[in-house]
Amino acid sequence: MKPSRTAAVILAAGKGTRMKSRWPKVMHRLAGRPMIGHVVESLRPLRCDPVIAVIAPGMEDVAKAVAPAAVAYQRKQLGTGHAVTAAASRLRGIKGDLLVLYGDTPFISTATLQAMLRRRRAGDDPAIVVLGMRPTDPGEYGRLVLGRDGGLEAIVEARDATSDERAIGLCNSGVMALDAPRVLPLLKALRNDNAKGEYYLTDLVGLARAQGWRAAIVEAPAEELVGVNSRADLAAAEALLQARLRRRAMAQGATLIDPASVFFSADTRLGRDVVIGPNVVFGPGVAVGDNVEIRAFCHIEGARIGAGAVVGPFARLRPGAVLGTGAHVGNFVEVKNARLAAGAKANHLTYLGDAEIGAAANIGAGTITANYDGFRKSRTRIGAGVSVGSNSVLVAPVTVGKGAIIGAGSVVTETVPADALVLARGRQTNLKGRARKFRAERTRGLKSKSKPKRG
Repeated sequence: MKPSRTAAVILAAGKGTRMKSRWPKVMHRLAGRPMIGHVVESLRPLRCDPVIAVIAPGMEDVAKAVAPAAVAYQRKQLGTGHAVTAAASRLRGIKGDLLVLYGDTPFISTATLQAMLRRRRAGDDPAIVVLGMRPTDPGEYGRLVLGRDGGLEAIVEARDATSDERAIGLCNSGVMALDAPRVLPLLKALRNDNAKGEYYLTDLVGLARAQGWRAAIVEAPAEELVGVNSRADLAAAEALLQARLRRRAMAQGATLIDPASVFFSADTRLGRDVVIGPNVVFGPGVAVGDNVEIRAFCHIEGARIGAGAVVGPFARLRPGAVLGTGAHVGNFVEVKNARLAAGAKANHLTYLGDAEIGAAANIGAGTITANYDGFRKSRTRIGAGVSVGSNSVLVAPVTVGKGAIIGAGSVVTETVPADALVLARGRQTNLKGRARKFRAERTRGLKSKSKPKRG
């Protein structure tokens, strides 16, 4: 494989004080994935090498989230130019382009990044390409000042802009594509004589122009460049992303009965002709086969659902749940780290944890696989064609041979041979007439308590 022509730096050292959280801002989740994870995913098709996240000391959770990308530490928050400088030692020898992105701008697309790189490599050879947008309210965004030739002359921060410059609608997103060999040495020339006393990465444009190099812009929709700075921003971004994921699911062949009430994770994978009822929530790590029906009020996370399966209503599939072709998991059934083979059914009020359920087995209502003894978790194995009666408890580790029948109300603690009938409950005793006598005694006792005392 040819060496990558592109490196990337993701700026993620901001503490996000407006989030009022002990978590770094970029670790807050959108559609089940940390914000910065969305940026990493957009970079992945570009095969950038290296990818470096600039973080603050103590942000080891961010380092784990971006792995195997490298990290560099910005020990003081002195601006975006200072942040890129913190990564400079890891960028020595870079011969190609450098993308600079932000960990709190999660919606930037691979297509937009590709457009920036194409523009950077165009025949007029701009040293810098800046990603611009036209938000409805330019507000505090920096303004992009263009020359008569359409090239970028300067980026002016809103705090430092004149009234004429503030009237410009074309705004800076902060994202850049740089010709690394030419532009990185200019970091040393950045100054902090501005309203915030910070080293602005945007000043590179003026420095590049002073060298006689061109700067250019690429525009993207403002919606793609939404930043997240507060809990309200996070909620708005979640709503925006969920709307996209719902449209994508329907465009790819799924039916959503009530789209607005269905919530996806960024990595949810759906087959064709899947039907999803109202109020279904997908956590991370879910793959759904063709022709599956997921009924209302289900919560599914870390699960694989085979073709033709039926789930719910009111079912919960936890991580490690695997449903085979045509399996049924019904109302108020919870499945955790358990496999149901083809055609297996658990239709009511059941907990299946750490279990193997064979093909065409039927699990009666109220069944529990008792998988935890307070110290360790053990596995239950139920063979093909087994019928488990209602209100049964299978105490793991235990194996039930194929074709066996477990009588209702049984507590199974030992291996069950194939085709055996198990009755593991106390013998029923009938005391004739005892119910009538009990009621009479009870009635007399109540009457005696109600009589007033003489004194």
